Amino acid sequence: MSAAIERFRLDGRLVLVTGASSGLGTHFAQLLAGAGARVALAARRTDKLQSVVDAITQAGGQARAYPLDVTSAASVRECLDALAVWGVPDVVVNNAGVTVTRPLLEQTEEDFDHVLDTNLKGCWLVATEAARRMVAAGQGGCIVNVASILGERVAGGVAPYAISKAAVVQATKAMALELARHRIRVNALLPGYVVTDLNRDFLTSEAGDKLRSRIPSRRFGELSDLDGPLLLLASDAGAAMSGATVAVDGGHLVSSL
Repeated sequence: MSAAIERFRLDGRLVLVTGASSGLGTHFAQLLAGAGARVALAARRTDKLQSVVDAITQAGGQARAYPLDVTSAASVRECLDALAVWGVPDVVVNNAGVTVTRPLLEQTEEDFDHVLDTNLKGCWLVATEAARRMVAAGQGGCIVNVASILGERVAGGVAPYAISKAAVVQATKAMALELARHRIRVNALLPGYVVTDLNRDFLTSEAGDKLRSRIPSRRFGELSDLDGPLLLLASDAGAAMSGATVAVDGGHLVSSL
């Protein structure tokens, strides 16, 4: 194996993945375990986590499940306290996220709070608490915040989500600036429309076909399209990257207006 490829490995490193019970989070956990990491899977739905842990361990990887509500500072501390038996995370993948889809004038205060508390406040709470522990351990580390192309552009019906992801992009840069002196890198991954079990029906519908026609590559992403970019940001291959935003969207962000 070449030295360049070796830099993408995560052998022995402890990685925390939030929102790991489904979709991107489950895929990320399995990918990182396959790259040699010890993976801590965290989510509110711990029953869903165990099946992912079992799949990883059966494949020869190392994984454990932890309950976590990212909107609660106490829950974040409890999760990292429990994880401390295994170590302080070397890498955090801030993946937990939600959305509410309805027109702006029908969105409620509860909708806004639900989305912003999870996507932005949750990202902030996990990143800052993990960073404090990295600094105390004197080990440095890496944080990957999962934002979205809607953090740079916008679409109808998802105003709180777009607002939250734009804030995550700026939060990533603010964190990168202040944590660099502690050898902690912070970057953001911006997926475009990626096919998952949750959105497959929509993306294969007539409305989905219209959306795909506006993407320069004329294709939706697959989960595997995120593998290289995530490993780049999480590993030594991206050692000089901090404050970066990496879009994985088939050119959607550069489509003409």
